[in-house]
Amino acid sequence: MKRGMEQRHFDTELLELKEKLLLLAAKAEDIVDRAIEALRNRNQDMAEQVLSLDKEADRLEMEIEEETISLMARHQPAAVDLRFLVGVLKINNDLERIGDHGVNIAQSALRLNSQPEVKPLIDIPRMSEEAVGMLRDSIDSFVANDPDKARRVCRRDDRVDALKDQIFRELLTHMMEKPEIITRAMELILVSRNLERVADLATNICEETIYIAEAKVIKHHADGR
Repeated sequence: MKRGMEQRHFDTELLELKEKLLLLAAKAEDIVDRAIEALRNRNQDMAEQVLSLDKEADRLEMEIEEETISLMARHQPAAVDLRFLVGVLKINNDLERIGDHGVNIAQSALRLNSQPEVKPLIDIPRMSEEAVGMLRDSIDSFVANDPDKARRVCRRDDRVDALKDQIFRELLTHMMEKPEIITRAMELILVSRNLERVADLATNICEETIYIAEAKVIKHHADGR
């Protein structure tokens, strides 16, 4: 009886931990969305809001890490529960890093918004939509414990990479024609690289979901995406 009660208590703690991770995922998504909106709408106030949101995300990330390590120490879980907790630690770190990339984009917005536009922003918002969509679906696959969906999300990373290459080529052409825009154009290239990293980290989350569900490591896409 006592062991059954302990297991139920442990299951409740795991559920609460998952809920906190989902809250962090929502904050990370919000950070990237707001950073891109700040850039697209030339909104300095929104860019500043991103910096405050990231501090909240950092605090939550530390709280999740401490609770996960505490659960490991107190319950000494095995098999799927242990894989879940190891996966939470890694996903937690991935989400914190996504928030950091959102901050980088917001800082680029702060530098660019007071200067003339290089060109209308079309591909960067599209790239953001793809990357954030991958993030959202990677979290959905984790919540549903759905490794097949996680694999499908991983395959979408190629679309984000293609958009990044397209943005680079177009901006390079603009820089060759107008050398005076080089600094501003390089800032936009930096934004695209941060979005690429968001997609890469969403892929990491999918890899952790597959690890939790199947005890299969597919780092570096050795699973034959």
